[in-house]
Formats: sequence, structure tokens, C-alpha cells
Amino acid sequence: MRLHLHEAGDGDRVALLIHGVMSDHGTWHAVEAELITRGFRVIAPDLRGHGLSPRGDYTPEFFAADLVENLPTGADLAIGHSLGGLALALAVEQLRPVRAVYSDPALLLPVVPRELRGVLARVADEATAETIRAGNPRWSDADIAAEVAGFALFDRAAADVLVEAGGRDFMPERAVVPSLVQLADPSSLINAAAADRLRARGFQVETIPATGHCIHRDDLSAFLTSTLNFNAGHTAKSATEVRIDSDTPSIQH
Repeated sequence: MRLHLHEAGDGDRVALLIHGVMSDHGTWHAVEAELITRGFRVIAPDLRGHGLSPRGDYTPEFFAADLVENLPTGADLAIGHSLGGLALALAVEQLRPVRAVYSDPALLLPVVPRELRGVLARVADEATAETIRAGNPRWSDADIAAEVAGFALFDRAAADVLVEAGGRDFMPERAVVPSLVQLADPSSLINAAAADRLRARGFQVETIPATGHCIHRDDLSAFLTSTLNFNAGHTAKSATEVRIDSDTPSIQH
């Protein structure tokens, strides 16, 4: 499927930004701006059923196949959030970015009762800027506007992929490229045992304190510090979990 691709910047390095369910490329607006100032060209797809991309059938494998079809191989950095992290994990063998960041990725989807099908769609239908702000007090006005825009454009049927894939284990067997997994505090998707499994398989794991599932919107500074330090190769690799505080200085270029 041919996806809608948002591109910005003209730097020598390429960053791929892959959004989560019910969002679109607009969720990355602040991250995009920061990466551009650091010499990146940003490519951010709208996943199938989201934003301006076509509608279709929805499985994790289809989301991943679309990434392989539409995105360049060998990007300097690839970042996937939530469902985008799952899709990136399934596509990374073929995309082969230099480094990959999985931000609170949906690698272990819980079993969801089938009677809850459509719940996320109803959340989107009923959301307003005021309700989004009440639930996410740390988000900027631009973050809230991007959420409203994403809700307006996504195919309600796409949210049911989380129901259909519930109970499946998408944990990668190994880190194909140097890979960082960022966890919310706490993460509802990656528990302590799963984090240990990821470390044993070659992934670096960091918890971003006091953040919810959308780390890049709850604490942009800490998200960037974690991502840029990892991308620069400055983050120490150890067997223990690293915690990144928002006042940690970020890499300057």
C-alpha cells in the first residue's frame, strides 16, 4: 500500500518517525523540529488507516509491510511509538536503520475482551481538546491540536488491530541493529520481566520517569535526551535499567 509520507528538513542524515494508533505524523511535530535543527531530514509516514493514508485490512504484519514498501533502507535513525514501535520491530530486518528507538512499543498486547471492540473508536469520537487536555496536562497546545487532528482522520476499524492481536507475543528474538527501548513509568505494555527479556536479547532499556505512554509528549526534553544520547553512542550499555531525568543535559551539535 502506498502511504502518505510527510517529509521535512534537508539535512545529511535521515530519521524515520512512526506514530502510534489513532495518531498520524503530526504527533511528531516537536520531535521533528528538534531533529531538523540537528541536521536530520525527517520522513514520517501516516500508517494505513491513519492520517492521509489509504484504508485497508489491519494487522501488525500489514503495518510492517507498508513500512518496508514505502520507507528507505539504511536510515540513520528510526523511531517507532506504540503500534509504530511494533511495526518497526517487524520491519527492522529489512529497513536496517543504523539505530532504532522503540518508544513504549506494543510488543506484548494484552488480551482484550471482544466486547470491548470499538472502545478506542468511541474514545476518539467523544474526545475534545478540553478532555484531551484534562487527561494529558503536560502536553502542549500543539500536541493537543495534533491529537484532535489525528482522531478526526483515522479509520475507526484500525483500532481493532489491538483487539485482534491481543495475547500475541511480538518480542523480537534479537536486536537486529543497535536498539533502545524507552519505557513509560510505569509501562502498561512492557513489564519488568519483558524488559529483562529484551536486555538479554541485546536491547538497551531505559525508563523515562513520570511519563505516560506518549513519552515524547509528556516529557519532550527527557525523550530527546534519551534518544540523542543513544543515537550518539554516549549512553552506557549495562545490565541494569537506566532512568533518564528531564534535567539531564542533551547532546549539543
